[in-house]
Amino acid sequence: MVTLKLFGLTLLFSLPLGLLISFGSMSKFKPVKYLFKFLVWVVRGTPLMLQLILFYFGPGLLVNMLEGAGVNNLLTDMMRALNQADSLIIAVIAFVINYACYFSEIYRGGIEGIPVGQYEAGYVLGMTKTQIFFKVVLMQVVKRIVPPMSNEIITLVKDTSLARTITVYEVIWAAQDFVRNDGILWPLFYTGAFYLLFSGLLTLIFGFIEKKLDYYRG
Repeated sequence: MVTLKLFGLTLLFSLPLGLLISFGSMSKFKPVKYLFKFLVWVVRGTPLMLQLILFYFGPGLLVNMLEGAGVNNLLTDMMRALNQADSLIIAVIAFVINYACYFSEIYRGGIEGIPVGQYEAGYVLGMTKTQIFFKVVLMQVVKRIVPPMSNEIITLVKDTSLARTITVYEVIWAAQDFVRNDGILWPLFYTGAFYLLFSGLLTLIFGFIEKKLDYYRG
């Protein structure tokens, strides 16, 4: 259940956050654009395990540094609250930020891949920018992003195992306890079967979605 919670909460928050980050990356206001692009570069360029460790140990170390320097403000309170948070919450925060950055690039590629002529045709027909996006562009974007998005989501299933790095008791840790304490190997095979079935189910779901979206061809 911990693995499923981590997976579900990550998707719930990272999908909309990724869209917001993609809008920031495409902003015409250069400071905002470069800020978001820098964030995406850092998150995509460093291992998820490193980010988990940073979120787990970083707030406590930062609080000690700030208090040692005599600083006690809103940032200190936020870091203190994060330091006292449950390991699962910290894992969700790290996973959400990580996957939101990956999803943002998928969104950006999908939106920028739509031919400019379709926007121009909408303007000629008297449509507003919002109408063009929701009535002309949106479903074509969804069609384009489903395959790479499904890839990342299936990767997320397996990445949840990294949460054990910060003492989140997920399915692999549970299986390892059986191996260590009872000297039996079969829980590891059940763990592998769990990931295979979960990934297989997602593959079927996304395959079904792709077939349903065959009508929308860019």
